[in-house]
Amino acid sequence: MTSGASPYEGPMRLALAQAARAGERGEVPVGAVVVGPEGDVLAEAGNDREGAADPTAHAEVLALRTAARARGGWRLAGCTLVVTLEPCTMCAGAAVLARVDRVVYGAVDEKAGAAGSLWDVLRDRRLNHRPEVVMGVLAADCAAVLRDFFADRRR
Repeated sequence: MTSGASPYEGPMRLALAQAARAGERGEVPVGAVVVGPEGDVLAEAGNDREGAADPTAHAEVLALRTAARARGGWRLAGCTLVVTLEPCTMCAGAAVLARVDRVVYGAVDEKAGAAGSLWDVLRDRRLNHRPEVVMGVLAADCAAVLRDFFADRRR
């Protein structure tokens, strides 16, 4: 890693690979990774709403579910959720309820983001848990995956 690089770039590259796979399946290309307290990857997922016919099959929710199974419990204290796109309200709420220590995201979602853009569920002082938020990791790469996907759809 080069000097000044984020420690989350490696996991974000894994999330980008999941996003690319989701896009190849015709899903909106969003990828997520859950990293355990020791830096081990507990789960990776890409969006699967179309394939699963499930409105909750966002990458974040799928990755959190897999990580919880891997740890043997729903509490993901000490874990980090890394996602290519700013989480929506559902996914931000899931991160809070899972008790992750931090949420790291790449691209900002000005239309549905719930980590500071449109809403700020993750840092809402009324909630009993507030994960640290790290934004903008490989943001240009994350935004490009989405931009290219939707540009191809419009052709």
